[in-house]
Amino acid sequence: MRGWFDQAVGGLPRQFWLLWTGTLINRLGSFVVIFLAIYLTADRHFSQSQAGLVIGLYGVGGALGTTLGGVLADRWGRKPTMLTAQFGAAALMLVLGLAHDYGQILAATFALGLFTEAVRPAFSAMMVDVVPEHDRVRAFSLNYWAINLGFALSAVGAGLAAKVDYLLLFVVDAGTTLVTALICLVFLRETRPARAPEGHRTRDSGGMITALRDRVFLAYLLVSVFGIVVMMQHMSTLPIAMTTEGLSAATYGWVIAVNGVLIVLGQLFVPRLIGGREPARVLALGSLIIGVGFGLTAFAHASWFFALSVVIWTLGEMIQSPSNATTVAALSPASMRGRYQGLNSLSWSAGTALAPIAGGLTQEHLGNTALWLGCFVVCALVAVGHLVSGPSRRRRIALLSPSAPVAEPPPVPSIAEPLADAPPAR
Repeated sequence: MRGWFDQAVGGLPRQFWLLWTGTLINRLGSFVVIFLAIYLTADRHFSQSQAGLVIGLYGVGGALGTTLGGVLADRWGRKPTMLTAQFGAAALMLVLGLAHDYGQILAATFALGLFTEAVRPAFSAMMVDVVPEHDRVRAFSLNYWAINLGFALSAVGAGLAAKVDYLLLFVVDAGTTLVTALICLVFLRETRPARAPEGHRTRDSGGMITALRDRVFLAYLLVSVFGIVVMMQHMSTLPIAMTTEGLSAATYGWVIAVNGVLIVLGQLFVPRLIGGREPARVLALGSLIIGVGFGLTAFAHASWFFALSVVIWTLGEMIQSPSNATTVAALSPASMRGRYQGLNSLSWSAGTALAPIAGGLTQEHLGNTALWLGCFVVCALVAVGHLVSGPSRRRRIALLSPSAPVAEPPPVPSIAEPLADAPPAR
């Protein structure tokens, strides 16, 4: 057991553990977004449509924030971007908690989404900066574990805080965000790679337009978005499907809690399973397992069967998440890591926004069976997409490797277009 523990957590740099600690503390107090709909309808007595508009504006602000945060992380620096976003988010939590007018709530929620999500690209870029390539699967697995542990505990804490006073949700959330910002201010050092002198731009220099022209990376994001749309069904159409089977909201609560419990108990074992394996194949296998899990929901009529389906797609999520993170890191040129992480976060925002629309329309017009079998088909296609585009990713990663010779920027290839001058894939 000690040998496994050392293999799972040993040898990672101090700055990674500071980032990990900040993640855990911040997630322990992540109350506001989880309970925002209940707060707006139950405590502020707004209608469901008004609450939906507020939450939608948070998403719009978040999409803008991830893009802006990625650019600032590369131009301004990881640490200044994180500090500005975290201190701003902490202040806006309190503003939102004290706001009574609907217009004020709309404005505060939009700004909160912008500042809260702007920190993510800088955070991820800093983690890639400090963790060596061979340790990234472990590092991202540990970070994902902290996110889910904090989320699970925060859900319990939020319920207790809401019984006392909803304002306490905003105060505690602001407090944990502030603590995370102070950790960043006092202990973290800037890690942004030095810029190349003017006139000596390397192959990884460029702006957001350059990132948007990277067809290999955009193809990866496009494939991933379809998988995200399927994954996010657990928050939109799954509870509706369960209630149509006569199951209560409380039953949905414990069924979906299986996801967090399984991740907390098993995520630390994942790096040993997937370490050293071809990322495209791991992503394809994870997608296929997720598809099987959601596909089985078509035949679920009892709570235990729904729980079984959650167990299956959670296993796929557990092996896919660190591979996703390491793939994005490997495809990101050193001087543009913030932008690439911002685009990755934006793809998650897009998938999360599309999920309830696509799932809801399918569920309403074609029924639950078509929805869940359709999820399996989509995941199977995502798996094929990862396998087909895997070789082009390997060539790109080899080209971006520090051991590759620095040259003038080559034309950005398409998925199927080989890199004639690329070194052999490792």
